[in-house]
Amino acid sequence: MFVLKLILRNALRHKLRTTLTVLGLTIAVLAYGLLHTVVDAWYAGAAAASNARLVTRNAISLVFPLPLAYENRIRGVDGVTLVARSNWFGGVYRDPKNFFAQFAVSDNYLDLYPEFIVPDQQRADYQRDRKGALIGRQLADQYGFKVGDVIPLKGTIYPGTWDFVVRGIMEGREESTITRQLIFHYDYLNETIRKTTKRTVDQVGVYVVGIRDPDEAAAVSRNIDSVFKNSLAETLTETEQAFQLGFVAMSNQIIAAIRVVSYVVILIIMAVMANAMAMSARERITEYATLKALGFGPGFLSMLVFGESMAICAIGGGIGILATPPMAEVFKRATGGVFPVFMVSHETMLLQAACAFAVAMAAAIVPAVQASRVRIVEGLRAIG
Repeated sequence: MFVLKLILRNALRHKLRTTLTVLGLTIAVLAYGLLHTVVDAWYAGAAAASNARLVTRNAISLVFPLPLAYENRIRGVDGVTLVARSNWFGGVYRDPKNFFAQFAVSDNYLDLYPEFIVPDQQRADYQRDRKGALIGRQLADQYGFKVGDVIPLKGTIYPGTWDFVVRGIMEGREESTITRQLIFHYDYLNETIRKTTKRTVDQVGVYVVGIRDPDEAAAVSRNIDSVFKNSLAETLTETEQAFQLGFVAMSNQIIAAIRVVSYVVILIIMAVMANAMAMSARERITEYATLKALGFGPGFLSMLVFGESMAICAIGGGIGILATPPMAEVFKRATGGVFPVFMVSHETMLLQAACAFAVAMAAAIVPAVQASRVRIVEGLRAIG
């Protein structure tokens, strides 16, 4: 208890210096946590993807569609249990800034996605309504959509204004489930295209494939692609997670830069903390010499320095960690829902604590060595 009281008194001796150091630590730990959460949010879609679902697309590029006739041939591959269609729609709601995902899907699409929960009555209403749509809870909360609302979308890929009636809201089975999308009937899209322009009729963006055994994903993928080998539209089949990671890979340099910045912030505050501890050690040379004269050994003096550094970092780091979740919520709102899932994970908090601990230890090493090596005569001579 005596040692703890002495450590706290040393830490609070220069209140302004300690306050500014704690503030710097708080900001650094908070910034590190937010940057790490941004990286996690970037990978949220891929992390939530299932390895029990495959995605079959055109081998050349996702831009090129596949024929509707491929569906039955994919269904006939051994190990395949279900095949659903999915087309990216790319409509604009009122303003181009209001971006959210929209997919034209087959009626069995939700059977492949148990992570989306839709009440039976709402799903039945959706199935009956040719212009019906289902929207995710995150999307509904962001724009205030309710069941029965009409959502007008201006087509970019498919020209014209398309009106969809909200027939149900998809809830996420887990808090981390991304539900910021709108789905509607593929048949409605295809029939409308057939009436206006037959150029893109009976075309599918990707096929989502359910498989019997996730361990057979690689073999089933090869078998599907072999069916269409040397055809006019060869396919590339991969797990849904690999498909999602393909999009994330386009931003790898940005993500790498964010990671580097997060650690640079910690290195800067480490230098600031080391300077603060060095100043404290220089001011207390006489005190360390006196303690040595009273019989306290080098280990005790080192413990005082490390204890002071740990106390300051514990306070600053603790405040930064506690402030991260509410600040993450503020950041999420300020970015307008760019990140559907923006939650501070337990791993991020542990990394924040580890960084604060590392700063405390690194900043105290040199001052602790200097304190332990103080000579009694030279230290006492430093008075005045």
